Amino acid sequence: MQQVTLGQIVAPHGVRGDLRILPLTDNVGLFQEMEYLLLPDGRRLTIVRARPHKNLILVTTEEIHTVEAAEALRGLRVSVRREDLPALPEGRYYVGDLLGMNVVDETGQPVGVFKDVLKTGSADVYVIAPPQGQDILVANVPDNIRDIDVAARRMVVRLPEWDGEDIR
Repeated sequence: MQQVTLGQIVAPHGVRGDLRILPLTDNVGLFQEMEYLLLPDGRRLTIVRARPHKNLILVTTEEIHTVEAAEALRGLRVSVRREDLPALPEGRYYVGDLLGMNVVDETGQPVGVFKDVLKTGSADVYVIAPPQGQDILVANVPDNIRDIDVAARRMVVRLPEWDGEDIR
């Protein structure tokens, strides 16, 4: 069962066991859409209410009723099962679906493995780890990202012209 991390519990909120969660996703609305959160030990917390508060999400659960019980969860990451996430519009992907994906250039030559996404404010930048050498950064724009096949775990990219050249 693949899980997707949504956030990390940073502190209790109030005395009734609410949780302050730092979102580790751009789609903070997922907390309000999901019915549960999973803890690393497999426990399931049923979400009664989730609401934004500053840069955090405040979550009330059926299972946690005291500040002490909430405090015991401090630092734990919360996740959901991948199959329970809402479907995304065509052309949009969850980062977890891309991690570890094989990346090739337009000629089919291996480039590396999808490693991470950098949020820049305009277009996201995909980080690709080649078999050797430094990471390759590719802006997520249609000109650069030619095809993504989640089922085949394969991404086709057009590399920047300077790639592979030592710029000095």
